[in-house]
Amino acid sequence: DQPIVLLCAGATKDMGKMLGGEEEKDPDAQKKEEERQEALRQQEEERKAKHARMEAEREKVRQQIRDKYGLKKKEEKEAEEKAALEQPCEGSLTRPKKAIPAGCGDEEEEEEESILDTVLKYLPGPLQDMFKK
Repeated sequence: DQPIVLLCAGATKDMGKMLGGEEEKDPDAQKKEEERQEALRQQEEERKAKHARMEAEREKVRQQIRDKYGLKKKEEKEAEEKAALEQPCEGSLTRPKKAIPAGCGDEEEEEEESILDTVLKYLPGPLQDMFKK
């Protein structure tokens, strides 16, 4: 019986907290929490500064490589490609689809009608009447 009593006696202190009892209050708890938050903010600022320095170094190395091999940044390439698409060459074989004048290419229905009309012209009179109806 005694070991059970000892176990229960040690657990009653924590049981009171779990059941919603008052916790022991530390008079310096607010001050400690503020110091902890300030330390976290400072660490975050240091981390961001470190990453910014590392990225600046990486960008410097990237630029040296671009200069050495005559490469361009991705943004510069995209800007040049857009400019090239907006200003098609006069004698270019490839041009944007919307630059095709109306009446060229996509209208197959008119051709089919004209072919049908052509065929009807060469049919004898009675057959022409059958197809027109």
